[in-house]
Amino acid sequence: MYVHYFNEYSHYLNRNMEFKVFGHAGIPFVVFPCQNGKFYDFENEGMVDTVADKIEMGLIQLFCVQSIDEETWSANGDQHGRIMWHEQWFSYICDEFIPRLYQIHNELAHEDYQGRVMTTGASMGGLHAVNFTLRRPDIFQGCLSLSGLFHASYFFQNYQDETIYYNSPTDYLPNLKIDHPLVEQLRHCDLIICCGKGAWEDEAKEDARILKEQFERLQIPAWVDLWGDDVNHDWPWWRIQFPYFIERLLAC
Repeated sequence: MYVHYFNEYSHYLNRNMEFKVFGHAGIPFVVFPCQNGKFYDFENEGMVDTVADKIEMGLIQLFCVQSIDEETWSANGDQHGRIMWHEQWFSYICDEFIPRLYQIHNELAHEDYQGRVMTTGASMGGLHAVNFTLRRPDIFQGCLSLSGLFHASYFFQNYQDETIYYNSPTDYLPNLKIDHPLVEQLRHCDLIICCGKGAWEDEAKEDARILKEQFERLQIPAWVDLWGDDVNHDWPWWRIQFPYFIERLLAC
């Protein structure tokens, strides 16, 4: 399996950002870490191993990126400043990292791929996976989100502004009109949202229910899958869910 570590300067964030690539070809996935997690967590927690055969066969390629959640979603203090710094990271991913992803992918795969990219992640990584896809379906083909929380007020309490609103899918989706151009783009995306009904999943499953209702209202095909009462918000279940859904995505 091709594995390579990168540490590159970001002009959007004025700092070096680390990421790691697994695989030489296939569908590119941007992998977002859990809350306050690191780019290497997906590997260290055994998630990469669960799809190693698909990576080695050149069917998928994982780009595990670094977040700045500790300075934004998880930080205290200036709530507007925190969300604006998140927007800088959002721009870094869309406008700086994605072009780099294409460059790396095409050098390794010996092709000129410029198609859309998938997103994935668990917990807060699941929020990012959904939010990036819903906001920028011109870039992202779809998402595989595990145990995400999709309301920003959980992290930005007693405060709301326009930027927070547009990072809160359970807030902006209900106000999206069925004839909005974004909706037509989303109808052509692969949207998978999964969470369990076990420990630490109460808010995630309620948010998933809201998204399911909104996707149905907007006539956007999406697979919102709630697993059993024994399925907890934790890595052992994500190691089961991730390869399960990857297998089905590749079969489409």
